[in-house]
Amino acid sequence: MTMKNKYLFLATIAILLIVLDQATKLIIVRTMPLHSTIPVIPDIFDIVHARNQGAAFGVLRDTSIRLPFLIGVSLLAVIVIAIFFRKLRPDQKLSAWGLSLVLSGAVGNLIDRVRLGEVVDFLNVHWYEHFWPAFNVADSAICIGVGLLVIDMLLEERRKKKQF
Repeated sequence: MTMKNKYLFLATIAILLIVLDQATKLIIVRTMPLHSTIPVIPDIFDIVHARNQGAAFGVLRDTSIRLPFLIGVSLLAVIVIAIFFRKLRPDQKLSAWGLSLVLSGAVGNLIDRVRLGEVVDFLNVHWYEHFWPAFNVADSAICIGVGLLVIDMLLEERRKKKQF
C-alpha cells in the first residue's frame, strides 16, 4: 500500500463509518423517545434510545470535568492514531484496518460529545435480565479495531520469532 493509498484508505473507512454512526444515531433520536425500547430478538437484543454522559460503561458521568476531559482524550486519541498510522509499514494491513476503525469510532463519539454533551447509544445486547451496556456503531468500530490491532501485534510477534 503506497503512502497516498494508505491515507485514501483511512479517509474512506473513516468517512463511511462516521456517516453510518451519525446517521443511525440521528434515526434513533428522531424516531424513538429517550429510554424507549424496541425488542428485536426477545431476551437477547433490543434497539433502545439511551444516552451516555460518561466514557465506556458510564465511567466519569458524574464528575464536573467529564465533558472537557472526554473531548480532550478523544482529540488526543485522534492525534496518536494519526501518528501510529503514519508509521505503518505496507504489510501491516490489519493494523491499517484497526487504526481506521478506532479513529472512526473516536470521531463518531467525539461529534456526539461536542454536539450533545453526551453519546447516543442504541444497541442493547442482553441475556434475559443480564444486560451489557448499550452501545452504538462508533463503539463497535472501536472494539473491532482494537481487536484487529491485538491480532496484528500477536502475528507480528510470531513473525519475529520465526525469523530467529
